[in-house]
Amino acid sequence: MITEEQVRESLEKVLIPGAMRSIVDLNLIREVAVSDNWVKVTLSSAALNSGTQDWIKTKMTEVLDKLPDINKVETEFTEAKPKELNKIGHTLAVMSGKGGVGKSLVAGLAAVALKRQGYEVGILDADITGPSIPKMLGITARPTGSDTGILPVMSRSGIAIMSINLLLPSEDDAVIWRGPLIGNTIKQFGEDVLWGKLDYLIIDLPPGTADAPLTVMQSFTVSGVIIVFTPQDLVEMIVRKAVNMAQKMGKPILGVVENMSYLYVPEIDKKIELFGSSRGEEMAKAAKAPLLAQLPIDPELARLCDKGDIERYDGEIINSLGESLSHAISGEAG
Repeated sequence: MITEEQVRESLEKVLIPGAMRSIVDLNLIREVAVSDNWVKVTLSSAALNSGTQDWIKTKMTEVLDKLPDINKVETEFTEAKPKELNKIGHTLAVMSGKGGVGKSLVAGLAAVALKRQGYEVGILDADITGPSIPKMLGITARPTGSDTGILPVMSRSGIAIMSINLLLPSEDDAVIWRGPLIGNTIKQFGEDVLWGKLDYLIIDLPPGTADAPLTVMQSFTVSGVIIVFTPQDLVEMIVRKAVNMAQKMGKPILGVVENMSYLYVPEIDKKIELFGSSRGEEMAKAAKAPLLAQLPIDPELARLCDKGDIERYDGEIINSLGESLSHAISGEAG
């Protein structure tokens, strides 16, 4: 007799149109009943419009009919909210005390690095007034869904993305909102978006320690905070502000990342510190957390980000960042 495990394994082939993730990955399967030559699957209808539900029924029947001795397939939909279905292993918040230090770049690189390690990864762009994640990953498609939820857009390598820029009529439109509306939108990105099963959800925070970062810290189960800075004179004060906020909110600091640490000139095989001497180790001590990476000024990386091709970046720093993150997360979990 066919087992429930075999049924679930077969249903991994049923991909949601537009989302390009399976009903298993999105955690939509609520119950599987198997009896002799009969299978009944109960699914959540969260974020699925009627047309998508009909398509899933047809595709499921097509897939399950290929199993031996199956003569009848039944599909039933039940209501559930996306937040009840989302199953996220680790939520990482990328923050900085000031703007312009490259936290979106670090969020993007971290997502790509973890994805290359075989993890299921998503990015929530919480920088509502200055979203840059879609541009960096070359995403222009609009999210799909229904009145019961939203499906994130998938990047080329399979990273789930949600950003306010994907919902605006034009990516150049300004979001001129007051704090409460921004906070509510960020909450909706956590509660109304069907992220499904993710190993990591990376939240790209806006700069500073005001409304939006506070909303994230209070509304999400943040596993750890990554603090981004550049080697400049005021950096220590800025980093300490971010550290103090994380500590007051009871969120562990996974580590710090120094961006624009140096420029490597291959012709003379030399690293030039354009913004002064590195403060990486010093800031790691201030944060009482490891130095996860020192990112160089890399013209190739800048070019790929401008083209929306950050996922094609193949510098050594992306591998070392992924390894440092994995080590820091496992250490925190231990």
